[in-house]
Amino acid sequence: MIPGLKFGQEYYDDLLAKYTHKKELFLKGLDDLHIIHNDPEGAYYVLLDISEFGYDSDLKFCEDLTRLVGVGAVPGSSFFREPVNHLIRFHFAKKDETLLNALNRLESLRAKIPSRKRN
Repeated sequence: MIPGLKFGQEYYDDLLAKYTHKKELFLKGLDDLHIIHNDPEGAYYVLLDISEFGYDSDLKFCEDLTRLVGVGAVPGSSFFREPVNHLIRFHFAKKDETLLNALNRLESLRAKIPSRKRN
């Protein structure tokens, strides 16, 4: 931590700009795809609400997402003490190319994993 305190303000300004760009790029893509998500404030990950897909297990959804859509995510339940199974976590501190590739693959999400909303 001590070396980090010696970095100049320019370093931190550049870091903020870099991660703000990545966040805005990825969240705009999710918005364009009408995928429900949070708007993180100071984090490099986003939580997506997968309720529309009707899964009881966020782990199973993440497995299907990887297998069928080709995008990896972490089950939200990994981060909660409470029984939360409707959230998954994407990390957006990636190269723009990687984020755009993930968004392109997510375009087929609902075709490959149809919505199963319960009435």
